[in-house]
Amino acid sequence: MSVTLNYESGSYRDRDGRVFVDGDGGICRALSARALNEWNAVRQTRFFREALASQRVVPTETMSDSPAVTAAARDGDWAGVLRHELVPFVSYPYEWSFGMLRDAALLHLELLEQALAEDITLKDGTAYNVQWFGARPVFIDVASFERHIPGQAWAGYRQFCQTFLYPLMLQAHKNIPFQPWLRGCLDGITPQECRNLMSFRDFFRRGVAAHVWLHAKLQASPTVEASDSSRALSSSGFSKGLILANVAGLKRLIRGLRWKAARSVWSEYGAANGYAPEDSQKKEAFVRRAVQSRRWGLVWDLGCNTGAYSRIAAENANLVVAMDADYLAVERLYQSLRATPVAGGAPILPLVNNLVDPSVGLGWRGAERKSLVNRGRPDLTLCLALIHHLVIGHGVPLREFLEWLADLRTDLVIEFVSKTDPMVQRLLRGRRDNYVDYEPEIFERQLSELFDVVHTESLASGARRLYFAKARSAS
Repeated sequence: MSVTLNYESGSYRDRDGRVFVDGDGGICRALSARALNEWNAVRQTRFFREALASQRVVPTETMSDSPAVTAAARDGDWAGVLRHELVPFVSYPYEWSFGMLRDAALLHLELLEQALAEDITLKDGTAYNVQWFGARPVFIDVASFERHIPGQAWAGYRQFCQTFLYPLMLQAHKNIPFQPWLRGCLDGITPQECRNLMSFRDFFRRGVAAHVWLHAKLQASPTVEASDSSRALSSSGFSKGLILANVAGLKRLIRGLRWKAARSVWSEYGAANGYAPEDSQKKEAFVRRAVQSRRWGLVWDLGCNTGAYSRIAAENANLVVAMDADYLAVERLYQSLRATPVAGGAPILPLVNNLVDPSVGLGWRGAERKSLVNRGRPDLTLCLALIHHLVIGHGVPLREFLEWLADLRTDLVIEFVSKTDPMVQRLLRGRRDNYVDYEPEIFERQLSELFDVVHTESLASGARRLYFAKARSAS
């Protein structure tokens, strides 16, 4: 069971407890007597204290007397309550870049390895048990830790393969983006599906025979149900040493996986966007003035590309969520944030998200994984060199995009790029120009109808104009 820690509406129950929002907006988990007993054993271990201190596990405390405890007792026969630190902005594996999923997998394995040294294991292996504080992965499902039973296999192995290992293998070996696969099935990629996608040559790659072919064969066995494979291993005398060997092998395997994509459609946009140095300086100054006009809570940078403006926004915000539809652009941004964190600024969370095909509500009743806009609406949104891609590249009506932004109740920094710009000409190449609404006069009129325009500035090229606009309060 994976838990998301900052937006649960009502409650969510698993076999050992219930997650709910307390009266102060905190995230709490009511535990059964069995789960509380396991938690008390886990929290006393050295590995868990060190994981908390190093911020690899979400900060968690035991609640002894609070309204949350009273509510849990009234709601059911719960033995205890834990309270977790809020995740600033919840994200999902199908929104992460290759490097993000890889680092989340390594965090999971490292915690399991350290836990096993003190006879603690993880009963789950899902990627949804990891969230991000900026570019730092954090394990959030502390109730997934429990005491290891001698002879029992790692119950989370299949989940780990389906939501971590197979997606990484497919992107590394076959250059198949894993994000659509994980969004299409929250349980991940099955062993048989992964096997079907592998060529004969792939079976000689490290880990494919053991973790894909053999796993698929075991799952397909008529005598072993898919959900019972871990029990089959347990009954054959599976030892802790074998689990540790498996974990060590998985760590080496995942560290060796590389996505070798050299370029993508928009990954080189930052170096070839046609800005003269003077225009680049004016644009950066314009964005910085807007960012410095007040302190922002959450900032969205839509079409963030290299994240240059995300870093400017981070100078005066609590959190920046930087989104782009280009997998490689987001991967490069993530790696740059790992190499050069924002000094003294807000954390930046890079995500793969396509505005014309955004993350929607998924899972049980469409609420287990929330849509993008239901996870936290921005105070400020950057839409720089973006609108022409949506209107001309994807056929989104100009008015509808502006209305969507207005519905967010967000302040806005937006750039209009006219049809004379080389990048727009590139989009129009081979198309009939039916975009009669994509004109600066129409854009300005519609923007003014939906927002209060505070400041505008034209760049020297004459083809691009910047706008800083304030949201209007709901009537």
